[in-house]
Amino acid sequence: MSDRDTTEYCYDLAIIGAGPAGMAAAAEAGQLGLATVLIDEQEEAGGQIYRAIGRAPLADEDVLGSDYYKGRLLLEAMQASHTNYLPGTSVWDVEDDLTMSVSHHGHSRQVRARRLLIATGAQERPVPFAGWTLPGVMTCGAAQVLLKNSALVPPAPLVLAGSGPLLLLIASQLSHAGVPIEAVLDTTPRDNYLRAARYSPGALRNPKLLLKGVGLLRTLKRSGVPHITGVESLRAESGNDDHVDRVCYRRKGIDHKLYCRSLLVHQGVVPNVQLTRALELEHRWHEQQQCWHPHVDVWGETSRAGIFVAGDSSGIAGAQAAEEAGRLSVLQIAKQLGQLEEGECDTRAVPIRRRLGPHQAIRPFLDVLYQPARSFLIPEDDTIVCRCEEITAGELRHIADAGCQGPNQAKAFCRAGMGPCQGRLCGLTVSQVLAERSNQSIDAVGYYHIRPPIKPLTIGELADIAN
Repeated sequence: MSDRDTTEYCYDLAIIGAGPAGMAAAAEAGQLGLATVLIDEQEEAGGQIYRAIGRAPLADEDVLGSDYYKGRLLLEAMQASHTNYLPGTSVWDVEDDLTMSVSHHGHSRQVRARRLLIATGAQERPVPFAGWTLPGVMTCGAAQVLLKNSALVPPAPLVLAGSGPLLLLIASQLSHAGVPIEAVLDTTPRDNYLRAARYSPGALRNPKLLLKGVGLLRTLKRSGVPHITGVESLRAESGNDDHVDRVCYRRKGIDHKLYCRSLLVHQGVVPNVQLTRALELEHRWHEQQQCWHPHVDVWGETSRAGIFVAGDSSGIAGAQAAEEAGRLSVLQIAKQLGQLEEGECDTRAVPIRRRLGPHQAIRPFLDVLYQPARSFLIPEDDTIVCRCEEITAGELRHIADAGCQGPNQAKAFCRAGMGPCQGRLCGLTVSQVLAERSNQSIDAVGYYHIRPPIKPLTIGELADIAN
């Protein structure tokens, strides 16, 4: 790939994030002749979905399944595009003229582009419940990182708890890898099934994805893993070593207990909005997905001209939809830069939108079906919400009663959101708890105001920019 000096060269397009959307966008940009730089904070392209796809350490490809290995085609297309690929590089500031300050292995420099495509993907939704901060409790996404990156699995006995497709997927993958699973505790509220039924016509437009979900359930049943539905009042408890020792729950009014050494939890994923918030782009609350996402048009362009967002960072729709969204954004960017005529842009977009349609049509069904139970969105008083500063939901309610109007004031009242994660793990919950307590809408309460640098950096990295 190109080794142009990124401190001097102005690219046509800068893409942030080398997941499905970013890789597909880079490949499309290469075909259209755009000078492109692809910046990714991971050392290997693939994002979370296709993590480590370039080397895939698992010898048995059946463990992760064929959908994972489709990422090889994306990686090959990206590598053939002559994109200047900058792995292990974090973007910590973006100026108005789209000059980006980036850090790589302790040193900073600047990259400038005429257009910017943000493809930073999603992050797992915070899962605050009693005991979620205990050692041995981890998210399903973290377990997938271990599996894909290093062919490692959490120690047994193992229990999975939560809601959403990824819960079933990781259970199936771990079971196929020979990991003994005590149970899968499904916390999906029963009312969700009835509420989701009204969106079933849209879901039927994507039968392949529906059948995949049915297949995961069948795989679990064949493997003998208990799939326990209707789970409520989830709680993790520790033993003598302060490590998770058991998970407690209630089902049909009866309390149950399972012993475990690892507890994997999941309540869906939400857009990673840290960078889009720092850029002060317009964001809207998505009631079905219970999260914010940047407002974009049909091409992915945001409220700031020249800045686009594609993939799950603009709203959760899955890997296949992310690829198509990345391609669409690049078509519009090429047209704006004079590389593509309007008619040809629209013509090229037709098959992309056709492939994108079924993935968008099924979202309302999935979003409503797997909407987390209220106890995970607005936890009980003694539940820690901000892990960095150890702030509980009760403390947030107390400061709301004392006049705190929103997350930004909460920083002054109790330091919630001021830890190393910069609000990534608590932001949604803080907003929802404050909104509920003060009887305001989530839009009125708002979200943290994110300021650069959006990633931790040293004084030396900051000084590099001034030299």
